[in-house]
Amino acid sequence: MPAAVFSLAFAAFAIGTTEFVIVGLLPDIARAFGISVSTAGLLVSFYALAITVGTPVVSALTARLPRRALLLALMTLFTLCNLAAGLSSSFPALLAIRIVMAVSHGVFFGLGTTVAMALVPTQKSGRAVAIMVSGLTVAMVTGVPGGTWLGDLMSWRLPFLVVAAMGALASIGLWRLLPVVAAQRSAGTILSQLALLKDHTLMPLYAITALGMGATFAVFTYLSPLLVHTTGFGSKGVTLGLMVFGLGSVVGTSGGGRLSDRYGPKLSMNIALAGIAASVAALWLTAQHPVLVLVNLFVWGAFAFAVPPIMQATVVLVARHVAPEAVGTAAGLNVATFNLGISGGSFLGGLTLAGVNVLTTVYAGVALAVVGIAVVATYRWSERPAAAPARNALGRC
Repeated sequence: MPAAVFSLAFAAFAIGTTEFVIVGLLPDIARAFGISVSTAGLLVSFYALAITVGTPVVSALTARLPRRALLLALMTLFTLCNLAAGLSSSFPALLAIRIVMAVSHGVFFGLGTTVAMALVPTQKSGRAVAIMVSGLTVAMVTGVPGGTWLGDLMSWRLPFLVVAAMGALASIGLWRLLPVVAAQRSAGTILSQLALLKDHTLMPLYAITALGMGATFAVFTYLSPLLVHTTGFGSKGVTLGLMVFGLGSVVGTSGGGRLSDRYGPKLSMNIALAGIAASVAALWLTAQHPVLVLVNLFVWGAFAFAVPPIMQATVVLVARHVAPEAVGTAAGLNVATFNLGISGGSFLGGLTLAGVNVLTTVYAGVALAVVGIAVVATYRWSERPAAAPARNALGRC
């Protein structure tokens, strides 16, 4: 696997750390600015909203720019945003910085996956995407707990400054390792880029992505109270449960890419969605047993995070066939759909809550996974182009 793919994974690690670490820093940020924790929570919700809305628009606006230069510019912007966040003097300023940071995150991730796939033969594209996505999942296991620990140890500002340093290292790695591109494929207008939202071939794929992520986050969003009220864990037990889920997600990310390369997206997604439905439903039996629930969380995390590499690679391959002038926008839309699925799943899970019995969220999770399986079954997978053995040029992505 080319070293440039691993540099993209390190950049994704920095991105994942700054996206998720904020959850553990909210109480400190609220105290620092004299606001409520719910107000500080806007740093989370606005971040997800900015990715969902801003990613497809900015991806379309920048579609004509050279891929290598754009990736470097986005990573530099991300780095500067983290530096500014660590030095921010007011909550509105921090919120605005997080919004800009989120858009650079979404566009970078969508574009980065297309570049990662272009660096390898098509039959290894799923594994290339999996390596990049693994940066996010490793951040959940190591970067987020480490960043939260740093915030508790010294200041909530320190994790942002550390991520800024990581972003600078990632920028240097990309500058040195990504191939230089002499020319860039001419792209269509922004209207033709955003016309992907009406494409009958891509829209079902976006729906599968949203349903797959929504099925997990309908329950995962409320995992902490589930582990406290149902399993009987304390704060350390909850942290352990989240880390076990994160370890499973690392395994799932790698496995999903390999599964997609070997068996194709239809069978791979059926396995992932069926696994999500089964492992979420199994919480009814395992949530009361500390050891069994940890095993359940690992398996669930593996199935859940097999979805991103499978669907991101599939969207890029299909877009190369149906909209070659808008592949970057198509990938960016899929990243936006991930976040739409997360927020939508969380919302639906919340609707099913019944007091402290958080297990009722299982109904929403299983239902979304089953609907996802139905969409996979009805999608015309024959429209997916056959894998080409030739290596794709970076300038064409």
